[in-house]
Amino acid sequence: MSFLIVSPGKDPKNWVEALKNQHPGLNIYVYPEDHDKEEVDFALAWKHPRGLFKNYPNLKVIASMGAGVDHITSDPELPENVKITKVVDEILEEDMGNFVLSLILDHQRDLSVYQRQQAEKNWSPINYKRNKDVKVGILGLGHLGLTTAKILVKNGFNVHGFSKTPKDIDNIESFSGENELEAFLEESEILVNLLPLTPQTEKILNKGLFQNLPKGAYVINVARGEHLVELDLIEMLDQGHLSGAALDVFWQEPLPEDHPFWEHPKVLVTPHIASVTHPRYVVPQIVENYERMMEEEPLKNVVEREKGY
Repeated sequence: MSFLIVSPGKDPKNWVEALKNQHPGLNIYVYPEDHDKEEVDFALAWKHPRGLFKNYPNLKVIASMGAGVDHITSDPELPENVKITKVVDEILEEDMGNFVLSLILDHQRDLSVYQRQQAEKNWSPINYKRNKDVKVGILGLGHLGLTTAKILVKNGFNVHGFSKTPKDIDNIESFSGENELEAFLEESEILVNLLPLTPQTEKILNKGLFQNLPKGAYVINVARGEHLVELDLIEMLDQGHLSGAALDVFWQEPLPEDHPFWEHPKVLVTPHIASVTHPRYVVPQIVENYERMMEEEPLKNVVEREKGY
C-alpha cells in the first residue's frame, strides 16, 4: 500500500517531510516519478491532471491539500467509488478571516486611496464610517465564511450571511435560499464571496447580482476566480455602481500581464494568498484519515459529491 502526492507546479518537499515525520513508515510516491499504480490506495492532490486517477485501480481516497475541492470534483473522469476529503483547519479559517478584515479596513478607511494621494503629494482627508455602521454580507457560511463572519462581528461590524440552508448564529442575521438572495444583497454594502465552487455557483458574481447590491458597494472575492464574470465587474465599476473590488482569486493564475485588473484604479489584486495551507498544521488530519482508511473506519471531512463540498 502506498501514498501518492500529486501537485503539478507545486513543490511537495514540505509535504513529504511532514508526512514522514507524522507517519515514518509511510511509503510515499511523488507524481510523476515511476511507481506501481496498483500499489496506491491514498492520494494527496492539488490540481491533478484531468483523468489521472482513473488509472489507479485500488485507489480509495483522494485528499485535497486545502479547503477547496473543486480542483478534484471538476474532473469528469474521477472514479465514482473513491472518497474525497477536504482540509478543515482553524488556523486556515482564522487566516482567511483576518485577511478579509484587513481588506475591509483598507477600503473603509481609504488606505489605498491615501497611498495614491501620497504619490501625488495630495493632502485630502476623507470622511469614514465607523465599523458598527458598515453592513457586511458574507456569501457562503461554511467553515471559512462562518469564521470570517465571527471575526468581523468581534470587530464591531454589522454582519449578515447567506447560505443554502438557514443558519442560527449569534449576532449574524441569516438569509438562505434563492428567495432571500436579493434581500441579502440589498443589505450588503460590502460583499464577501466565500462560496464553494460548484456548477451552480460558477459565474454567480455577475451583472445581475451586482445590480442588486446598493450603489457604491464594494466586492471582495476570496473564494474562486470562476465565481466572477470579470467583464461584468469591470462594467459595474466603470459605471460607478460599485465603488471597488478586492480580488485574490482569478480564472487564470498567475494573472496574465495584459489583464485589465492590473491597472484598473478601483481593483486591488493579491496573488491568491488569503489563506495558505501549511503542511505541518494539516498533515496530522490527513494521516489520521489514511489510518482510518487502513482500519476501514469512517473518514473525517468527507465531501458530498452531490453538493460538491
